[in-house]
Amino acid sequence: ANPPGGDPDPGCQTDCNYQRGPDPTDAYLEAASGPYTVSTIRVSSLVPGFGGGTIHYPTNAGGGKMAGIVVIPGYLSRESSIKWWGPRLASHGFVVMTIDTNTIYDQPSQRRDQIEAALQYLVNQSNSSSSPISGMVDSSRLAAVGWSMGGGGTLQLAADGGIKAAIALAPWNSSINDFNRIQVPTLIFACQLDAIAPVALHASPFYNRIPNTTPKAFFEMTGGDHWCANGGNIYSALLGKYGVSWMKLHLDQDTRYAPFLCGPNHAAQTLISEYRGNCPYENLYFQGHHHHHH
Repeated sequence: ANPPGGDPDPGCQTDCNYQRGPDPTDAYLEAASGPYTVSTIRVSSLVPGFGGGTIHYPTNAGGGKMAGIVVIPGYLSRESSIKWWGPRLASHGFVVMTIDTNTIYDQPSQRRDQIEAALQYLVNQSNSSSSPISGMVDSSRLAAVGWSMGGGGTLQLAADGGIKAAIALAPWNSSINDFNRIQVPTLIFACQLDAIAPVALHASPFYNRIPNTTPKAFFEMTGGDHWCANGGNIYSALLGKYGVSWMKLHLDQDTRYAPFLCGPNHAAQTLISEYRGNCPYENLYFQGHHHHHH
């Protein structure tokens, strides 16, 4: 089944959809980077709608368009706090922009709007013949990753639709929300000892609000403070493994990644204090919708 807007990987025969890259293993997903070489482009802070940032894109990922992902920081924080996610995701075959916000004080709703502006910027760059990422981004497969208030903005954007996957990192949002409207596959990483966005007041009720008909998962990281969800720490392998798997499964419809998300006893891992999820996602998401059975 050829995907709309691009050819599948040339080596791909059946049920490949947007599949690219070697068959994943635990070690491969826990490694510091994936199979592709990543280049970067600086984006000026003068662009409209968000505070600039960095585009990370794979240079040797072969033909076919890739999904586009925007990663946004939290209150009082800059791009540097979430920049680790750029090369980590891009090295697995995504075009990723890590961004700064217009001001470090922006609230979740403003961050939501800035993610949307940044995704539009990525699409515009892909549509520009003069851009290094010309022709690389599939505008029908966009996603957001956000930390803290950026996680709140990510969940708000997920509730509004228009993206295909969301990852909220230690999300902070006021208690009033419409997360019961989320139909986008959403992964929440929570930090067990988070004093800024306490799990019981933020990540946990947000996860529970998401309908059970929506593919969703919740990983709480043992002993983690509010900063645990940003990588560059003992949680990096875990974050990368499940973050990449989430995007591969839901943006690329690559079912090779489902066994890493569904099946293992996640809570048996030392670094995972609690896991929730509504596996198997294929039943919710692919059946009759996106996936063709032969």
